[in-house]
This record gives sequence, C-alpha cells and structure tokens, in this order.
Amino acid sequence: MPKAGPNAGRRPTLRTIAEHTGFAVATVSRALSDDPRIAKATRQTVSKAAAELGYVPDRAAQRLRTGRTKVISLLLNHDHEFLGFTNELLTGITGALRGTGYAVTVIPDYVGGDRLEQVRKILRQNLADGLVFTRTESFDPRVRLLLEHEFPFVTHGRTEFTQPHAFVDFDNERFARDAVRYLVAQGATRLTMILPEQRFTFAQHLRYGFLSAVREYGLAYELPEEVTLDSAPGDVLDYVRRRQEQDDPPDGHVCVGEVAAMATLAALTDCGRRACDGVYLAAKRASPVFELYRPQIATQFEDVRDVGRLLGDLLLRRIGGEPAEKLQIVQDPLGRFKPPSI
Repeated sequence: MPKAGPNAGRRPTLRTIAEHTGFAVATVSRALSDDPRIAKATRQTVSKAAAELGYVPDRAAQRLRTGRTKVISLLLNHDHEFLGFTNELLTGITGALRGTGYAVTVIPDYVGGDRLEQVRKILRQNLADGLVFTRTESFDPRVRLLLEHEFPFVTHGRTEFTQPHAFVDFDNERFARDAVRYLVAQGATRLTMILPEQRFTFAQHLRYGFLSAVREYGLAYELPEEVTLDSAPGDVLDYVRRRQEQDDPPDGHVCVGEVAAMATLAALTDCGRRACDGVYLAAKRASPVFELYRPQIATQFEDVRDVGRLLGDLLLRRIGGEPAEKLQIVQDPLGRFKPPSI
C-alpha cells in the first residue's frame, strides 16, 4: 500500500493521478475521457488509479476553465409508442459521447404542459452545452427559442421552419405508403390508422403517406378522432373493439408503434378475430417483441439505438460549429413488409 503523501486528505485531482501513475496531466485527462488515441493499457491504468484514489471530475472547475459545462441535456417524453424507447435512445446517445467527457442529463418533457419551461431554465442557468429533444411540432416553440439564442441543439423529428436546424428523422411518409401497399396485397379493402396528435410533424407525414396511398388504390379508409397515438393503451383497445363490433369495420390496420399494435391485437382477440384471418396489421417496431407474438404480424423497423447515436454525433458536430444544414438525416424504414410465416 502506498504511503500517504502531501495530498493525503485532499480531494484528488488530475495532477494527483498524474503523480500517482507517472503520466502527464494531459495524458491522464484524455485517458479518463476514454480517448481512443490513448493506448488501452494506459487508459486502464489511469482508470484504476482514479478509482483507487476516489477521483471525481470537478465540473465546476471545468466550466470556469473552458466555459463549457460538458453536459448535454435530453428532453424526453417518457410515454412513447415504442417499448424500451428511452433505454435504446440513451444507449445510442451515450455511445456517441463516449470518449468526449460529456455527460447526459435526462429532463422530463411534458407534451401537455409548457414545453418551453425546461429550455428557458437551461438557457438561463447555463446548464448544458447542447440539447436533444423529441416529438417535434411543425412550428416547435423550443426550436424557435433555441434558434433565436443560437444555442446548439438537434431534434428527433423535423419542423417546418425555413431556418435550418440539425435533426434526425424517420421517413414516416414512406412507412405509411409501404404499409398500405402491403395491406392491399393481403386483400384488405377498408384501412385505418391511429395518428399522433396533429401538432406533431410526423403526424403530417404519416397522414400524407397514408392518404396518398389509399387514394391511389381507391380504397375506403378512416382516421379516427376519438383516440390518438398518445391515448392510453386501454382507450385504444376499447376503441378498436367497439369499431370491430360495428358495421363495416376496418380489415387493414396501420399501427404506428408497438403499443398501438398490441392494443389492436388485444381488441381483435377479444372480438374473436385473428390477425391475418380476414383482418391484417402492418406495424412499425423498434424492438424484437413481435417476434414472440403468435400469430405474427408484418413490421418495418426503426432502429432507435442508431437514432440516438446519430443524434449524439450531430449535436457534437453542431457544438463544434458545423452548419446546421449539413446535419440533417432522414432514415429509411428497415426491411420490407412480409406476410407472417406463423
């Protein structure tokens, strides 16, 4: 056991670790940030020494020295149409930030409340170097405020502002078109889709893709107003069940997320009907949950972990000064709708 030195009893610093290991302070700093330019053996040695010495980064000192908080804030609505969305998104973001020294703080985004409250607080108190947020609105007030303050941010979803901003989005218009074409090929003649609230941009993309496709085929369709993608699953189940018990119910369901698809499947089962037995589903998924369902349903995949990785990468580049118009990505749906094999 090493003898107590002159720093005994004091809060360990980068210099403490440098003296303990024999490495330069700059090397220690980069090693603790998991910088891949530093040899793996060196990173392991420094990490072990930091743990033994009880080292904790002094973010206040870092902020005074650099003007940076080394924090990225994620505004997140915890109710989502995908199972495991939060975990997958965070895994992707933290993976992109690995080795940069950045930490992520997760702040609730209450879509039914004042969506500017948390953004104003972050700006006013300088709590982060950049923001990531989801569920964008066509003219999102958060985007407008951040553009006015020239504050780095990236969104999961687009807006309709003419001034460019960084974003990662899923091609929901193409998903809806593909889903309609698949359902038509299976023999469906009356289609339906439960949409997000109309203020969200992706609701417009889904609506346009769905309507353009059903009109192309001359099909009957319905877009319910009683429920939305954010309705409680039980409410969605009740609506679909009631509709199945009425005259001329839909026989083709486009399900925008896993929760809506599961509620629809439950309603069909309650009514004594089976997916793929005169009624058909086409769903968007972000997890392997539907591989465990019987009968299987056709799906397209949105890789939420990859979305998180891209969001983290684009935000770092935006913080670094890259122009927003070069930091815009629209992801294609992964895979093709296929008839279930079981």
